[in-house]
Amino acid sequence: MKLWNKGFEPDQLVEKFTVGKDRELDLLLAKHDVAGSMAHIKMLQSIGLLTAEELRVLLGGLEQIAQEVADGSFAIDPSVEDVHSQVELLLTHRLGEVGKKIHAGRSRNDQVLVDLKLFFREEIRHIATSVQALFDTLIALSEKHRGTLMPGYTHLQVAMPSSFGLWFGAYAESLADDALLLAAAYKIVNQNPLGSAAGYGSSFPLNRTMTTELLEFDDLHYNVIAAQMSRGKSERALAAAMSSIASTVGRFAMDACLYMGQNFGFISFPDALTTGSSIMPHKKNPDVLELIRGKCNRLQAVPNEVTLLCANLPGGYHRDMQLLKEIMFPAIEELLSCLSMAGFMLQHIAVRENILDDERYSYLFTVEDVNRMALSGVPFREAYRKVGEQVQQGSYRPTKTVSHTHEGSIGNLCNRQIAAKMERALGGIVAEKRPSHCNE
Repeated sequence: MKLWNKGFEPDQLVEKFTVGKDRELDLLLAKHDVAGSMAHIKMLQSIGLLTAEELRVLLGGLEQIAQEVADGSFAIDPSVEDVHSQVELLLTHRLGEVGKKIHAGRSRNDQVLVDLKLFFREEIRHIATSVQALFDTLIALSEKHRGTLMPGYTHLQVAMPSSFGLWFGAYAESLADDALLLAAAYKIVNQNPLGSAAGYGSSFPLNRTMTTELLEFDDLHYNVIAAQMSRGKSERALAAAMSSIASTVGRFAMDACLYMGQNFGFISFPDALTTGSSIMPHKKNPDVLELIRGKCNRLQAVPNEVTLLCANLPGGYHRDMQLLKEIMFPAIEELLSCLSMAGFMLQHIAVRENILDDERYSYLFTVEDVNRMALSGVPFREAYRKVGEQVQQGSYRPTKTVSHTHEGSIGNLCNRQIAAKMERALGGIVAEKRPSHCNE
């Protein structure tokens, strides 16, 4: 059954190629398709295209389908093209001719768009929740280990004293920056395209403001062509935010892989969270962290995939856009998995104390000693020269004391301010709640 059926069937090879993975992926859209249809028919009744009794019957049918989606019994028949066709077919089989009325005033184009907007909105909330959980873990570890010093590096060379408080807090604040992009994607996604039809509106007197309110969108895509053009733009914005989050998580995973190696030995994890070697009995490999790193690197390619798929498309709908689901849906699942596993690993991380007692880290304190001399009145360049000569002559002996007090330094982490930054960033992504029309 096809919504566009006009009395002929396409070649089977063409059908298989054009449907692609829609039946599989559309199951994720089913509850959103029902929600969009419920809002749409309420609006149709308000403008006289459905009677009150027809609305009551249709809402009952859609509520039954919604329950089947929730309990896992909903399926898309192999002979049916997509979820939109399946819902309409079920209503028609169960309710008769009235089921055919739900499509008035909309096209499959804006129906797909609404489903995707609702799906992405929900998934952004899930991502935001996972980002917040990982952020909270990092901040807690930063506070717990605020006084535990570790080496800082530039060019992978021993550079200056750092701390685990600073290290954990750095990735927390980086996530707060990523959250700004996620919030921006949420704002782009959370606009109502319903009523744009195929991209040129409808001669029905649709009330698009009503469906915007029923589906709890923040705003309306007013221009109907712009609404259709949001297909690809929404995905690109979300992909950019996901890529940024993945960059932060992947970079942390790289640090952790490095720091748990024997040549560093700064951190460790329980044996059960590592894997072994088939021939080296001593190995405890960071496979989880390496896979997080690899998956996050792959996620950073998603914005390019979306961009290239939509590159140079003229205005209006094109079937190329169907492939966006095949890019975005697995990527969202993979990011959520990486965020979850990163948080799980951090809950079991062990930090090594007294790292800087090792003589190999003596040169970490050269800047501290230069600054100490400068604070006592010695010109900075002169102090730098004296300490440099001691290093060259092998006579340098560090004081091994650290006094950093400015904002964001070892002694003043500003975690409270960083937490406030995250709260502001995610403040626009409201807690998930069911659309009001589903409760009526």
